[in-house]
Amino acid sequence: MTTPEPSVDPARLPRLRAALDTFPPYIPGRQPQEVPGLTPLKLSSNENHLPPLPAVSETIAQHMSSPASYPDDAATALRTGLADRLGVSVDNLIVTTGASELLVALTQITSDATTEAIYPWPSFEMYPQTTGLAGATRIEVPLRPDGTHDLEAMAQAITEATTLVILCSPNNPTGPALRETEVREFLSQVPDRVLVALDEAYWEFATAEGVVDGLGLVADFPNVVLLRTFSKAHGLAGLRVGYAVAAAGVIAGLLKAVIPFGVTDLSQAAALTSVQHWDEVMARAAEIAELRDWFAAELRGQGWDVPEAQGNFVWLPLGELSDAFEEAAVARAVAVRNLGDGVRISIGDRAGLDRVLEITADFRAAHFA
Repeated sequence: MTTPEPSVDPARLPRLRAALDTFPPYIPGRQPQEVPGLTPLKLSSNENHLPPLPAVSETIAQHMSSPASYPDDAATALRTGLADRLGVSVDNLIVTTGASELLVALTQITSDATTEAIYPWPSFEMYPQTTGLAGATRIEVPLRPDGTHDLEAMAQAITEATTLVILCSPNNPTGPALRETEVREFLSQVPDRVLVALDEAYWEFATAEGVVDGLGLVADFPNVVLLRTFSKAHGLAGLRVGYAVAAAGVIAGLLKAVIPFGVTDLSQAAALTSVQHWDEVMARAAEIAELRDWFAAELRGQGWDVPEAQGNFVWLPLGELSDAFEEAAVARAVAVRNLGDGVRISIGDRAGLDRVLEITADFRAAHFA
């Protein structure tokens, strides 16, 4: 029997930072509901629906290390393998517990109560959380109606207090990818003192012409830091491995802000094996992108206004109907990501997406007739 927690006088609770009241907590993707006769589908967290690469599974099965020993804090083998693959120096790389830790570290080394942080909105939900925890003034620049960054407005929002700008390509949750020419034009207007973080968590899935090349930007702009992850295309979300590429001075700053020994030996070994099978990872990403394009086309054929989809998900801008759509999906054992002004649907297998298309068709007939 569970003992009920006694009520506590709020006056006796420890004092927490007032900044905590200015943003909501991060809420993970919803789990699917059990419905008789239907296989539950979790399409709410942008996970890779394909099985792990055989070589990665073998590495995980064979890798044995003592839990009493710390992992290599420098992630030397993984960083060396990544550096060779990306054509950069190991001094320009840092490995962390997912790209999420990088976002926290970036705000810690750039932001405080005297500074401003600029990011597009809606975008990744951790942007307001990490910048808010640092105490920075948050400048949320609305996306254009087609779900793309308004880079002109973001450039105009920069002031003397701005220390951090975040870009997301492809943008989560709306889907469009930034283009090389527009980002270079934007960066030409950003003062060198402002750190620009390009979040490329979904870059492997982007297939549009002229998509921004984050590595090239880092080479040409010392104030750019590139954020990437093994969670999506590599299918290692549960092992928590991310990395950043930046000027050596920025990497040195990040090293002071990340958690020591955060990436386990097992995670490092699995990620390194995935790097060594890079072509297979990219081939699987292309397979998912092809399925995404088919799914987006089918939704548009039903009459939905689906923005450019360049990640492993699509976005339905449903507005006030988002809650109703989420419940319609739940009734058929499908979990989607309801973000209040729209619903993000991750790419699963073909059979699962066929079920989603039945849901969207029925919902459209019921609400848009």
